[in-house]
Amino acid sequence: MRAAVRALFDLPGDAKRRNADVIHGSGYMAPSAANPLYEAFGLYDAASPADVDAFCSCLDAPPHAREAIRSYAEKAHELVVDVAAKLATSLGLDCSFGDWPCQFRINRYNYTPDTVGKTGVQVHTDSGFLTVLQEDDRVGGLEVADPDTGEFAPVDPLPGTFLVNLGDVATAWSNGELHNVRHRVRCVAGVQRVSIALFLLAPKDDVVRAPEAFVSAERPRRFRDFGYDDYRRLRQSTGEHAGEALARLAA
Repeated sequence: MRAAVRALFDLPGDAKRRNADVIHGSGYMAPSAANPLYEAFGLYDAASPADVDAFCSCLDAPPHAREAIRSYAEKAHELVVDVAAKLATSLGLDCSFGDWPCQFRINRYNYTPDTVGKTGVQVHTDSGFLTVLQEDDRVGGLEVADPDTGEFAPVDPLPGTFLVNLGDVATAWSNGELHNVRHRVRCVAGVQRVSIALFLLAPKDDVVRAPEAFVSAERPRRFRDFGYDDYRRLRQSTGEHAGEALARLAA
């Protein structure tokens, strides 16, 4: 999978841009003023074999890369659904997440020796429910914020493992029981860095609402119902990428 990813990033710019949005912000992301060292491909929905094939076809992925992406998407989706179900069980709910859309995000950080110490990607929270991330085990740079102090601490890559973190939808869906994670990526070495993320986004009907089991007189509903795609647009329009936009959805 890593070899397939690196081959895709070697494509010329016009070919990369054929990876168009399906929902807002789901396609190719070129380096920008906010994140000049970062670019990414996006695949929506990784749980759909047809979407995976369309993604590979638009980029003219060769057969070996196509097979790697197809197999990885299938297995990673099984994993993210299983983790989400276990998380719900730990909260006393019996939930199935198999029909929730999943977005693939394949990231490259174009680091050089001159960029050490600079930001790879700005401070943010993930907008969806749950993320399963395969880090680049050659170079770190991921940092997470302490929710009490706001100070950032490094998360060193551990070969052979996946990293799991929660996003904004998890906070809203659980009525505040689960906590999103503010994080960033910094350049710690002058070599290219690649990571592969699968985001379990939101309910199939696009409406995020806390189940009644999480709401009571002692714990009133904290967030009004909202559409996930509308929320992504809200984050983009306000520039509030680190969970602040949730406050605008207070019940």
